[in-house]
Amino acid sequence: MDLNIYDFYNKMEQDKIMLSFKGNVTSELLTSVLQIMESKMEKLNEPNRIKKKVYNILVEALQNLYHHLDKQPDSVPQGHNTVIFMIGKKEEDYTIFTGNYITNDNAVKLKTRLEKINSLDPDELKAYYKEVLNNGMMSDKGGGGLGMIDIARKSGKKLDFDFHKVDDEYSFYSLNINIPQ
Repeated sequence: MDLNIYDFYNKMEQDKIMLSFKGNVTSELLTSVLQIMESKMEKLNEPNRIKKKVYNILVEALQNLYHHLDKQPDSVPQGHNTVIFMIGKKEEDYTIFTGNYITNDNAVKLKTRLEKINSLDPDELKAYYKEVLNNGMMSDKGGGGLGMIDIARKSGKKLDFDFHKVDDEYSFYSLNINIPQ
């Protein structure tokens, strides 16, 4: 194994990573992560509005990982059905990083939705949120597509995303959410 844990530790320290995880997502894990982050923010004496903002965005980001992870066939190499997420704080801003494998077909659809969200200003984003909420359409995963809209609205930032094509069937989707004070 070529992993130098010291270099890895220093990179995480440099990027001010407070919590990281790679593996399978369960509802119990999400509950634990939220409790850990709540405790960490409490120890940092964060103002209530910041704690609430970070917590709400973290809930949306983790729920997206949990509910929208593509079910992989048995033929997929081990690890393709796991996720990664990290939470960091640099100066005053929090950052949430998420990543997971996604089918290329779903990557194309998701990219289109994310680009639409990023093309909207705050007022248009609010109107789009209401439109999606009121149209009552649910995706095949049970959501109405509000999570990413909500993340963009609450963070006040454009969604920073990437799709890295892995093979003919899968891409690795990453999302970096910056949460300014």
